[in-house]
Amino acid sequence: MFEKVNGKVVKVDVGMAGGVVARNGAMLFYTGDISFAPHQIPGAAPGMGGGGIMRMAGRMMAGEHERTMLATGNGQVHYGFAGLEVHVVQMQPGAVLRVEASRLLANTAALQSSIVSVMSSGGSSGGGGLMGALRGAASGALTGQGMFTTQLSGQGAAVLLAHGGFMELPVGGPLGSSGGNPQTPWQIVVDPQAFVAAYGNVQTELKTALSWRDAVGRGSGEAMQLHCVGQGVVYVQASEEKL
Repeated sequence: MFEKVNGKVVKVDVGMAGGVVARNGAMLFYTGDISFAPHQIPGAAPGMGGGGIMRMAGRMMAGEHERTMLATGNGQVHYGFAGLEVHVVQMQPGAVLRVEASRLLANTAALQSSIVSVMSSGGSSGGGGLMGALRGAASGALTGQGMFTTQLSGQGAAVLLAHGGFMELPVGGPLGSSGGNPQTPWQIVVDPQAFVAAYGNVQTELKTALSWRDAVGRGSGEAMQLHCVGQGVVYVQASEEKL
């Protein structure tokens, strides 16, 4: 599948991979007989009906999706983007990868992809309905983590992007003796702007402590934290810079 050429470039045999979906502008060069065509992730189209909050959600969903191209044929393609660090995730059946669209470089075309609500997947403490959606929107504006995220599942591989390098943090291991109950799994608490992706069976919850200072831009920025629990891996970039 994907093979790292160096810390910022991957290469892939498109024929063996069964096709590759990558963000626009990621293709560096290729050899062989390769064709490229626009690709649309299911659920990314801003065609949500209704009024008010539904239209707002539709715009946010569309914003989550980066324009992508599908590469097919026989040959080898090299991918990279903006000099950012790359990391290859080998997907296994039954596991799920949830990743911010801006931090996804490419994936094998056989993976099932969709755009899902962070709130409906257990990823926000904002609650349901209109107020929950508005809290999610406010949280996204302040933290850089939106209401929607890209979800990949199936068997294949995906390539993540990060600024300043990756940290791979296991979620769900037992606490040590200092934690009291040795059977209690630990959680990872992440700055939302440093979050890249979660792989496995990981649930995320954005916990907020909004105040008027946050509303006027005078808050510390640390009032919002992404709590990750379950079993799997969380990928964090060594920077809070948005991609």
